[in-house]
Amino acid sequence: MFKPIPVAIGLRYLRAKRRNGFISFISLASILGIALGVAALITTLAVMTGFQREIRDRMLQMAAHATVSAHGNPITEWQRAVDLALADPRVAGAAPYVEKEALLNGARQQPAFVRGVVPADERTVSVLGDKMVSGELESLQPGSFNIILGRELAAWLGVGVGDDVVMMLADARGSPIGALPQFKRFAVSGVFEVGYNEYDRSMAFVDMNDLQRVLRMGEGVTGVRLKLHDMNLAWDVARDLALDLGGGFAVSDWTTDNANMFRALKMEKTMMAILLSLIIAMGAFNLVSSQVMLVTDKQADIAILRTLGLSPRGVMTVFVVQGSLIGVIGTVLGVIGGIVLTLNLEHILFAIEKVFGVTLLPEDVYYITGLPTELKTSDVIAIAAVALVMALIATIYPAWRAARTPPAEALRYE
Repeated sequence: MFKPIPVAIGLRYLRAKRRNGFISFISLASILGIALGVAALITTLAVMTGFQREIRDRMLQMAAHATVSAHGNPITEWQRAVDLALADPRVAGAAPYVEKEALLNGARQQPAFVRGVVPADERTVSVLGDKMVSGELESLQPGSFNIILGRELAAWLGVGVGDDVVMMLADARGSPIGALPQFKRFAVSGVFEVGYNEYDRSMAFVDMNDLQRVLRMGEGVTGVRLKLHDMNLAWDVARDLALDLGGGFAVSDWTTDNANMFRALKMEKTMMAILLSLIIAMGAFNLVSSQVMLVTDKQADIAILRTLGLSPRGVMTVFVVQGSLIGVIGTVLGVIGGIVLTLNLEHILFAIEKVFGVTLLPEDVYYITGLPTELKTSDVIAIAAVALVMALIATIYPAWRAARTPPAEALRYE
């Protein structure tokens, strides 16, 4: 009794049985269309966000959160840089490194990035020591000239633990017969696998002192890698460290080092959201159809309301309320369905594989064999808001048409 008249009539129209069953069917189709679109969009974005998180986490298992390096020259005061970094409470670990691109020769040849590390320090910035398939990280000792290869890289080279690989560097060395590339033989002492192709196929690790000797760098290093308690502070921490060292250093973080990949993932997620929003738009178009037919069916009611003193704006409010409630119901059902589907997606995938006897994500093809999901509240709210706005827009034209209905014309044949 405290509701405004147009709102009360709109609510009553939603609950009342209609003479035309087809209108009721179209209204139900609108609700289901909006609900299906919302649920599909929530689930899809949750899966894509989960994959992004999985790729990022696997990448950051080996990649530094931040790196401080010199502009093309070795850093000679790297121990001071490590000490300054560890004195920062935001830093969880710091490790010097030497990196060089080389051609590795085993049974076959394969280019790779060779990184010289100190095993004890490397454990503070990456999980390399925990990802060893065979051998141990501690096998990298000064003077041992051992090398640890990624699993895919070892397979491409056709070598295993105990075999030798020859590292060939493009840096030429003078000799009586002219400039020759540098060669150095290393013994394979371990194989690692982190589940990220960029590292498993293109990275090799040796002792830092051994690589310094091969490159004739003296005590200099390429840079210092940092692991932080909060990776979102990577750029600020690296910049502060560079300034504390006196400036003149290059600073990078995990977002800039992998900017193209993260842009591609973000663009893919955005385009998928736009495409799946078309399902919600289809439900909104069905809502337009059902509302237009409802207005036609309620011509006499509209005329009577107008003669009783209801203004055109009030008539418009009646149908906006009635149509918007359909959108709200569809959106609520879609949000509930999307959340339930996302939370049980792994079990659904397992059931499909068991019933049909197939493997949707085989381990020998995909690095990520499960179906990671991450349900973000911001995504759910944004999807629900888009669905509600589409439903509201869909009611404007039918409501405007109802408000323009002439009472005399509507009652002529009643």
